Amino acid sequence: MAGERLGIIAYAFLANTKLTKNRPDDEHRFQVKYGPDDGAMHELWQDPYGLYTTLFLGINPELGFFVGADPVLHNPTRFFISVEFKQEHVDTVIRNGWHAWERDRRSRGSESEPAEVLVGGSADNFLRYIRFEQEALGEDQGHRQFLADQVSTRPLNVLPPSTSVLVPSAARLHDLAREFEMSETEVLDLIMSARRLKMAVRGWVAETHLVRRLAVVPGVTDCTRSDEEGGPDVLLRFEGSRPISVECKNVLRERSAAGLVRVDFQRTRASKADPCSRYYSPRDFDVVAACLHAVTERWEFRFARTVSLDPHGKCSGKLSHLVKLDGRWSDSVQHVFRAVANG
Repeated sequence: MAGERLGIIAYAFLANTKLTKNRPDDEHRFQVKYGPDDGAMHELWQDPYGLYTTLFLGINPELGFFVGADPVLHNPTRFFISVEFKQEHVDTVIRNGWHAWERDRRSRGSESEPAEVLVGGSADNFLRYIRFEQEALGEDQGHRQFLADQVSTRPLNVLPPSTSVLVPSAARLHDLAREFEMSETEVLDLIMSARRLKMAVRGWVAETHLVRRLAVVPGVTDCTRSDEEGGPDVLLRFEGSRPISVECKNVLRERSAAGLVRVDFQRTRASKADPCSRYYSPRDFDVVAACLHAVTERWEFRFARTVSLDPHGKCSGKLSHLVKLDGRWSDSVQHVFRAVANG
């Protein structure tokens, strides 16, 4: 890190706690406002070249801590919204210097909003927070919390791996490494050091593991990854069936009170004209594959038929986003595919 320059764009707000009518006594918050409450949506800038890191956070100068929210999830944002968090989380931040948790939306009756992970730290961990936001850009909330937990144990003064390695023989060199005229290790180091490259690669990892898992299932043929914008992740046939579509969804890191793994089963964006467009329909794909990596730290999956999931309480023809991996989910994908094929 010696001599390294870091550029940040900080949307920073005062975090505090004060008694507010009809609000819990143990609540802290920061209010997002630059100017009047105009009701408009305001963009949060992200550097397209990745030289600057965007932060979206509240700072409590009296107690010496900050709490950061996901700048991608909040883009665009309205002014005068509040981001609330509990005293118990503040206590953990102050005691440990670093803490990540899932925001409690029940107190404001906003369960329909996407799950959101907040990250808090003490003043001496602010550089760690910048590093975290560099790495977590664009991640789903389960892996955002997973990365925050990993960052908390990683020393800040670790230099990138050395690229002074022997180049393997031409016979062993990957085509991409040969095209770039770099060793394979140098290519991997390049991905590791460029956050946008790493983000793009990580976004494909779960789907790649899923395709690898499904391709060797007896009865599965024509298993391919789909690049269709807004379409399912995987297409395949099972025992000569019609094409079966599979969507891969990452789970949240925190389990339910009953110990069940959870999936925030909705899109992060919705059409302004149709708020229900945030939610999936049973017709969007046949099978949901829940990737458990954020919980188990292994590339494991559980499967369920889309039509077996609960309907949305308010949006007709849509599925509930509050999904728990209960008895409807199975690690036996053949059983699920056979039900779809015979359905």
